[in-house]
Amino acid sequence: MLDKIARSSAFLAPLLAGEEHAVGLILGTGLGGARDAINARHVVPYAGIPHFPVSTVQGHAGQWIVGEIDGRRVIAMQGRFHFYEGYSMQEVTFPVRVMRALGVKTLVVSNAAGGVNPDFQTGDLMVITDHINLFPEHPLRGKNEDALGPRFPEMAEAYSPRLIALAGEAGRRLDIPLRRGVYAGLQGPSFETPAEYRWIRVIGGDAVGMSTVPEVIVARHAGMECFGLSVITNSASSAKTNHEEVQEAGRLAQPRAIALVRELIRTMYGQTTK
Repeated sequence: MLDKIARSSAFLAPLLAGEEHAVGLILGTGLGGARDAINARHVVPYAGIPHFPVSTVQGHAGQWIVGEIDGRRVIAMQGRFHFYEGYSMQEVTFPVRVMRALGVKTLVVSNAAGGVNPDFQTGDLMVITDHINLFPEHPLRGKNEDALGPRFPEMAEAYSPRLIALAGEAGRRLDIPLRRGVYAGLQGPSFETPAEYRWIRVIGGDAVGMSTVPEVIVARHAGMECFGLSVITNSASSAKTNHEEVQEAGRLAQPRAIALVRELIRTMYGQTTK
């Protein structure tokens, strides 16, 4: 693992030109258009990066982007990897390890999610306040590498209260309504049954998806500050769901999600929209 991280980060480091890129972005289903908000200096297909998996899901472009958002340097993944694609948890979370090796301190993660909270509507944006890990495998299982993080990482504040508060302020400035809630992560790729939706609600979930939890666990293991945003692309009251509808709902919510993330990044650096 350490050797693979070193090889990948050594390949990508020259693209940073020695400049700090403290914010990393993982752009999920329906939010790939955030690419247009990034002034890209370098775009590298995952297939060209040593030891990187390749995204196989429709709507995930599979590109590593080095650039700027409103003058602030960022590294972004346009498309992620999922456990249901057949990758190991170590492969799913490998890019987060590489981001940390390149100096990323803050991870901003977005996803599409099914709304379990009955108050949620399709198209809502939900700031993730906590998660429930329902995956059958854990990304930290196995021998711990002390160079990467502690054996038993603390997860009481997996999603930064500071960034949650800043996002709330950003939403008010931009007049973007925001939900807050708990994200439950399941393996997939099948969508949840009505009984599973009810179960997730009973155990405390507000939204459910097939990503994010492994990446955040690894980011926290590495000492990174995390912020998560879910686009509610379908609700538990919907009779049926398919991937095309999820993508379309994500596309419609995209302008608000992008505006919020841009404002959040500005706020991190003491700049806000007046």
